[in-house]
Amino acid sequence: MRVVLSTYGSRGDVEPLLGLAVRLRELGADVRLCAPSDEEFAARSAALGIPLVPVGDPVRALVTGAAPAPTDFPTRVARLTAASYEAVLGQAAAGGAVVATGLFPSAAGARAAAEKAGARFVYAGLQPTVLPSPHHPPFQYPGRPAPPEGADNAKLWELDVESMNAMFGGPVNAHRASVGLPTVANVRDHVLTERPWLATDPTLGPWRLPAELDVVQTGAWLLPDPRPLPAELTAFLDAGEPPVYVGFGSMPMRGSEDIARLAVEEAGAAGRRVVVGRGWAELSAGAEHARGDGGAAGPVDRFVVGEVNHQVLFARVAAVVHHGGAGTTAAAARAGAPQLVVPQIVDQPYWAARVAELGIGAVHDTAVPTAGSVAAALRTVLSPQTRDRAAAVAAGIRTDGAEVAARLLLDGS
Repeated sequence: MRVVLSTYGSRGDVEPLLGLAVRLRELGADVRLCAPSDEEFAARSAALGIPLVPVGDPVRALVTGAAPAPTDFPTRVARLTAASYEAVLGQAAAGGAVVATGLFPSAAGARAAAEKAGARFVYAGLQPTVLPSPHHPPFQYPGRPAPPEGADNAKLWELDVESMNAMFGGPVNAHRASVGLPTVANVRDHVLTERPWLATDPTLGPWRLPAELDVVQTGAWLLPDPRPLPAELTAFLDAGEPPVYVGFGSMPMRGSEDIARLAVEEAGAAGRRVVVGRGWAELSAGAEHARGDGGAAGPVDRFVVGEVNHQVLFARVAAVVHHGGAGTTAAAARAGAPQLVVPQIVDQPYWAARVAELGIGAVHDTAVPTAGSVAAALRTVLSPQTRDRAAAVAAGIRTDGAEVAARLLLDGS
């Protein structure tokens, strides 16, 4: 059976699909991944033996470069819809399946390709808030009118249809017409489908009932990572007490550099060593480690790393300070590491709220952080109570989400 997995987004969008791809291949499926053309994604896929079909421009350059002009938005929607359609259609097969996540235009293009190829289409959300529900509001798109005061979630989701049609309906329907497919009145619900999947852990990101949408929650699609940590990092970890990890993944941290610097400084002031994840923001926070010169320099208390195995690293740290991406939140929760979440966009406030609700960490706003506010948040995160709670929640995190999803696909459920 040919299964095409499609996304356009950052590492947090690509990694779950790789987890599903590996399990599908183990069960005998013929798998293809359509994903951004970033070299790091191509290298990761190649190492796993999963063929990657590049889609569009590299995401890292878009995220870290100058912000595009708002007037370019319809053109960018049209280009991404068409690029995803062409990539998926070139791989999809009649009777097979297409699974899509990531940015909406990418998923819309994948849905059109599945229709054209005669393949089953599944939309998969990587966070509950992307799916309509009476229990949470939709993401508010920049540049759209503010919702009326006092509107409940049901009304907000009605307005979300209007926003989605206004932003995406024209380019998506123009593309559908250009490839001989009928246009649709409600592009959001057409792409999400009546039975979307939700690839989140039921404890960490539950789908709450009652809800009108028939959501299939599979559990998170985790990719086991056997890679060892770099020898120098292992030596650093072995040389003292567990450090605090500070990293913000694919976030550029524009205007929010102070939170990274303060997190490093206040962790040090609390007597903690620090591992800094460089990430797409190229963080150093003044933390580039000095190796010492035979004793003239003080002990090395900070270590800067690039891309490493979070599954192994987070099991050896005292806490994780991060942006609240779905993948990082899940990795820290699974490792039992207390978390300080600094949310910025899209689903990150949701994951930050879940960390606080579960008692496995704390939340800090990016607005005007101070040494005192960061120190107070770290005290909460580094308390024995938070660590005990994080360990208890970790014991309940499921690891079979990719297995569940793979079997549903292959069984046609």
